[in-house]
Amino acid sequence: MSARGNLYIVATPIGNLEDMTARAIRTLGEVDLIAAEDTRHSRRLLDHFAIKTRVVSYHDHNEAQVSESLIAKMMVGTHVALISDAGTPLVSDPGYLLVKMAQESAIKVIPIPGVSAVTTALSVSGLPCDRFLFEGFLPTGRTARITRLKEAEQETRTIVYLEAPHRVLVTLKEMANVFGGERTVSVARELTKVFEEIRKATLAELIEQVQDGELTQKGEFVILVQGVKQISSLYETEKLLELLLAELAPKKAVHIANQLTGAKKKDLYPLTVKIRGKD
Repeated sequence: MSARGNLYIVATPIGNLEDMTARAIRTLGEVDLIAAEDTRHSRRLLDHFAIKTRVVSYHDHNEAQVSESLIAKMMVGTHVALISDAGTPLVSDPGYLLVKMAQESAIKVIPIPGVSAVTTALSVSGLPCDRFLFEGFLPTGRTARITRLKEAEQETRTIVYLEAPHRVLVTLKEMANVFGGERTVSVARELTKVFEEIRKATLAELIEQVQDGELTQKGEFVILVQGVKQISSLYETEKLLELLLAELAPKKAVHIANQLTGAKKKDLYPLTVKIRGKD
């Protein structure tokens, strides 16, 4: 029986072709077959590096069928590389099923690391990135999208979302409704490309920049939302709320305290009654 082939998971540039690694170029040139999300898109990349390896289509709509075919080929010695349109495969791209089936078939899966829009955006965000939550693309339906955002409302880690340009304004507005317009956000678009742009501001400020045309709605977006800041004790939370109530109406004070501390609003409202009772 022939030795099994390997499956290589190969990262490709997200914009700047100079980010292609030497190992990725060599691997794509040496394998027997490349599975690509969009063969026409990937062929431009491969032609640039004079890679002549045969390419087959592998995307969300044919993933199950093609995975079986590729596994069968690797079982008899064919070496296969998986690439996505840009960046690291499987991160909001197809490939999970193929990797799972390869592992179950005792086929060696080898990562060829490189660029990822997620880590690239995190590195320049100015937000804490020692711990983060990757949420990827939000659902297209409004109800499902808001539900997903609310699930992360009290998240303390930096939250990473991907978004298409035509939905970015709607998404920022819905984030402001859920997280509060005061929440700090970093937005990165067209990463590594000629018109790369990275901004850090509050959600309210970013919405205004988009509406004014200052922030262009073109290119793929990475939106990083700062997590809520946990205050370590009830005493500190009460002191914060006391300071806020000295300047703001109770509803606004509770909203800001919720954003800053992560404490639930249902727990903050009784505190406002207690504090105002001292006056």
